[in-house]
Amino acid sequence: MLLILTIISITVSLHLAQQILAPMSFALVLGVVVSPLADRLARHGVPRVVIALALLLLSTVFVATIMLLIEPIVNVLIRELPRIKFVAMGFIEHASQLLRGIETISQEIEQSVGAEAVEPQTAIPSVRDALWLAPSFVSQVFIFVGTLFFFTLTRNDLYRQMGALENRLKRADKIVSSYFAAITLVNTGLGVVTAVVMMALGVEYAMLWGLAAGLLNFVLYLGPLLITVGLAIAGMVQFHGAYAFLPPLLFFAINLAEANFATPLVVGQRMAVNPLVVFLAIVFGLWLWGPIGAFVALPALLWLGVLLQPAAESGAHARGPLQTLA
Repeated sequence: MLLILTIISITVSLHLAQQILAPMSFALVLGVVVSPLADRLARHGVPRVVIALALLLLSTVFVATIMLLIEPIVNVLIRELPRIKFVAMGFIEHASQLLRGIETISQEIEQSVGAEAVEPQTAIPSVRDALWLAPSFVSQVFIFVGTLFFFTLTRNDLYRQMGALENRLKRADKIVSSYFAAITLVNTGLGVVTAVVMMALGVEYAMLWGLAAGLLNFVLYLGPLLITVGLAIAGMVQFHGAYAFLPPLLFFAINLAEANFATPLVVGQRMAVNPLVVFLAIVFGLWLWGPIGAFVALPALLWLGVLLQPAAESGAHARGPLQTLA
């Protein structure tokens, strides 16, 4: 009972401290990813402060660039929302005709869709809402920047104070960094292939779909599912007949080939993690901290998986550090 109460208390505390812990965890994950590069630069005589400032600048520019690239996708979604709702209303009307016996349910669906279609602007936050959220956003950026800078600056000193855990911590950082680099390579290829295929099919905003596919693929299972659903909606809006289902089917085939051939080839089976554990970790992170939680779930899982290995297994599985999770 004490263990159950402790788990519940920790979970509730993590959820309530989202404004602090979410940007902090995101910064720590980025710090772990760039840690091998920082160590390599330090061995070449570059001052640690210069390394921390440079990596902070590069990481901040990278995150800002990703946000700027995502903005057109959001704008396109908002602009195409009336057309998507029109198509959705057509499908719902067709379904209601097939289900004439359930008149009450069909009327509720039509009323809810009609209410949303009349007031499409309610989903867009007002200026007052933006001003209200601005201090919270600035504070989270401050926490992210400060955590990333000081972790990069003092990482070796912190690990040195851990005593016997120092080597295991550094090995966990190296594994997570290698995994992230490999997955970034795979996701870049996935985004390029998706953009080329969508462009060949004549799908509108093919480049944005490729960008979204590459970014969301960092969130395993849920990311590809969102892209598949989005392409299904885009196909139904833009095309007619069976051709409308071609974009999601082709992306599903691309993602299937990536998951079964490209990722095992680049990442290697030694970094394989039980799919159920990955899925539960991502769902828990998404519920806990939203998109940031879903992003940091897998790196944190890999890091903890190596860190929690017994000392005897740590040396025995030097070439397969995640076999206990697989």
